Amino acid sequence: MDTIQLGQNDEIVMKLLHYFITEKGYNPIILHGVKDEIWLENMEEGYEIIRIVSEYIHNNEQLHFNLFRTRQIIKKIKKSTCTFKVNTLSLFVNLGENVTIKEFEHTNRIDCAKIGSIADLNKYDFIMQVFPNITVKTDFKEEGMRLFLKITEDISHKNEQTSLQAEDVFKKKKPVLTMMIIAINILLFVLMYILGDGSEDNYTLVQFGAMVKELVQEGEFYRLLTSGFLHIGIFHLLCNMYCLYIVGGEVESFYGKWKFLLIYLGSAILGNLLSMATTTGISAGASGAIFGLFGALIYFGYHYRVYLGSVIRSQIIPLVILNLGIGFMLPGIDNAAHIGGLIGGVVLSAGLGVKYKSTVGEKVNGFILTTIFTVFLVYLAFFLH
Repeated sequence: MDTIQLGQNDEIVMKLLHYFITEKGYNPIILHGVKDEIWLENMEEGYEIIRIVSEYIHNNEQLHFNLFRTRQIIKKIKKSTCTFKVNTLSLFVNLGENVTIKEFEHTNRIDCAKIGSIADLNKYDFIMQVFPNITVKTDFKEEGMRLFLKITEDISHKNEQTSLQAEDVFKKKKPVLTMMIIAINILLFVLMYILGDGSEDNYTLVQFGAMVKELVQEGEFYRLLTSGFLHIGIFHLLCNMYCLYIVGGEVESFYGKWKFLLIYLGSAILGNLLSMATTTGISAGASGAIFGLFGALIYFGYHYRVYLGSVIRSQIIPLVILNLGIGFMLPGIDNAAHIGGLIGGVVLSAGLGVKYKSTVGEKVNGFILTTIFTVFLVYLAFFLH
């Protein structure tokens, strides 16, 4: 078995694959019609796309066409993942002597390198800046078939681990807390009719905890939260509960129960704080918290945009824009609570983190942003007259 030798190009490709998949967390991209190229993606790295090209390219014209075709594919990737900028590293392991790679090294966010051996990686500063340990981590003692078996085993293990993580995140869970919140909203709506004069009566709304700026400023801070569980009229209730059922179930499934609850309640409070700063009168409704869930879904979709990019771009973002637009055009809608809840949902999600994706640094930054945003809204609501 030790006498079996891999071709030099095959060995380079396998070592590079091992590094990018097992060390840097890149995932293969399935592209139809593309031959002798391996595409990898990791939207959290300095190079979002890695291309390992084993096709023999014998002159500059062929390389130019290869890069032109690459740009067309990248446009499709940007569209499907809702990404504006994609940095790509193209590693060519089979370039002919007639190819002048220097003039193609940096073209439209595509960096190119000719790799005849692993040591050639050291020649390119732009590679070593992003992947400073790449040559160390691709230095194997094994050779031949032992090298092949080790690399394939490691890659298989990493792919299996990634698949299990994706299954864990996207596996549908029962929306227990979502249904409990819906039940509380409906119960309070019914109680306003049984114990008061109906959900549209101002006195009843105030008695049950609706948002009134003057009362909150006098110390009734609980209204920042309780108002998010009250609704004015059956149509208001049904619309919000339907949205909560659809969006809440997804956010609870993706983030987990307790993160979902913190995002929901926190967004309700932050939305009401912005409402205090910009509107007067009595306000109530779960829409600020629901917009917070939209923000959480957008933040989650950004981290998992390879899976959800098209859904976020074609469904979630247009729905948010549509609802905000309606809020600006129609009277009686507290759009400030929507905007505050939406931003609150994003920063709270950043602080709480997305499973398997968020780093400690990202969570710390999210916590700082949440604190700054909260302090800013408190200042607007209580101290700015």
